[in-house]
Amino acid sequence: MSAETGIDQGRSAFREHRWTDAFESFRDADRQGGLPAADLERLATAEILTGGAESGLESLTRAHEEYLIVGDIAGGARCAAWMAIHLLNRGEGARAAGWLARSQRLLDELTEPDAVQGYVLIPVSLERLYGGDPEGALAVFSRIADIGQRFQDRDLAALSLLGTGQAALALGRAEEGLKMFDEVMVAVTAGELSAVPSGIAYCAVIGNCHVAFDLERALQWTAALDRWCRARPDMVAFSGQCQAHRAELFRLHGAWTEALAAAGVAQERSGRGDPQALYGGYYQQGEVQRLSGRLDQAEASFREAARSGYEPQPGLALLWLARGDALRAQAMIRRASATADMATRRHLLPALVEIELAVPDVSAARAGAGDLVRFAAECPMPMIRALARQADGAVDLAEGDPAGASLALREAWRVWRDLEVPYEAARCRTLIGQACRDLGDETSARMEFEAAHAEFLELGAAPAAAWAASLMGTEGGAGTGPLTPREKEVLRLVASGQGNRAIAAALFLSEKTVARHISNIYLKLGLTSRAAATRYAFEHGLAAG
Repeated sequence: MSAETGIDQGRSAFREHRWTDAFESFRDADRQGGLPAADLERLATAEILTGGAESGLESLTRAHEEYLIVGDIAGGARCAAWMAIHLLNRGEGARAAGWLARSQRLLDELTEPDAVQGYVLIPVSLERLYGGDPEGALAVFSRIADIGQRFQDRDLAALSLLGTGQAALALGRAEEGLKMFDEVMVAVTAGELSAVPSGIAYCAVIGNCHVAFDLERALQWTAALDRWCRARPDMVAFSGQCQAHRAELFRLHGAWTEALAAAGVAQERSGRGDPQALYGGYYQQGEVQRLSGRLDQAEASFREAARSGYEPQPGLALLWLARGDALRAQAMIRRASATADMATRRHLLPALVEIELAVPDVSAARAGAGDLVRFAAECPMPMIRALARQADGAVDLAEGDPAGASLALREAWRVWRDLEVPYEAARCRTLIGQACRDLGDETSARMEFEAAHAEFLELGAAPAAAWAASLMGTEGGAGTGPLTPREKEVLRLVASGQGNRAIAAALFLSEKTVARHISNIYLKLGLTSRAAATRYAFEHGLAAG
């Protein structure tokens, strides 16, 4: 096949979004006789999309040089600007700054205005946005929008609108920002944008929907991104981020097995060319492990997430709370909250309230709950309303107002139920049970504890199940909690030091059945070893006499 034929086939595959075919055709043609600058740029895009980020950046560098050789200053500046954007996304700030400086120098050589001026401004605006200057970023995005409109450049117009929405969100104008994201996604889903800007838009919009606590929008756009990625099965870039977003939604909706599977795919894709998926893949895995009671595994996952440069909070602070070190958790969450930007701090507030109540520092918890309530008044999203009412009710309970707590918590429970977020709904029911008990209604309290306990067991949330079980067991008796008579007998024999085979023989059961009983005991009581089970048996009067 001649180089000319390879170029024609590469261009055809590129137009049809067959990225692997485009890459192979362009690569073969390049080896035979080289590629024009525009086709080198296409080769770079195909390489980046299929996971060859390093080779893609090399091809983009060659495209930049080839444009300059033929005197196309605008093409060379555009490649330099995209180099800066890609390197910023990879966290390589120094290299990005070098390419940005080169692109800006090339602009001075242009003899007339060009759309490339907008692309050169994108890294500038992103540096301001991520550097804590959303007002400054807004001003630059406005200039980009003007350039995009002037030159009828749809990619540039969409990226400027996306950035403007992100800046609005950072400034607390959530409703305004979300409307802009919807407009961006109209262009993406209509197929008006090229592949890389489409992927950037998908992932940024979904991430910012989570920042704004807009669970419904996040769900809709994640489903759309999933369809977009599945229609391009050889695409690696952006697909890992899609899986990380899916993992978060699965976790929230109680599908923890599916969440772990999606997180695993995100981790795999992060190593194959979608580095932005690293944090989400490991953080969401860590959250499922933490909620399941696998605390050492969760800590390892959070450490991996931290390699991305982002802090694994509030998960890490809540991990130390689960380990019983409330003061360490408090120090972590207070420091993270004090140094975070406004949007990030709002995501830390529910954990801050929970940890402050555990210390306990009720006044600090009240301040955090107050911030959540004020945010809910500004941003009437169902999820933030549920978080605010849940925090408010938990603090009411700690302050000795069970009646007020019950009202707030029942409202939060209804919202969590409607949003289909079972773990938080069960936590609300447990707190409602405590409010009922404080009001002297033991029957209703036990009903709430039992309902919450059943939900925690179904999820596999061992620590939370043990919490609910401990409250169920405070109504007289030995505090044996939720164990069945058979499970109590198995626990008694475990505490006597017998192995599974001996227990099976003593109770006329199979070893497999005994193993299942022990697994259920661990899950119901939030235990992880025979030693912990033995200790529990002695502490609760279940050991052999």
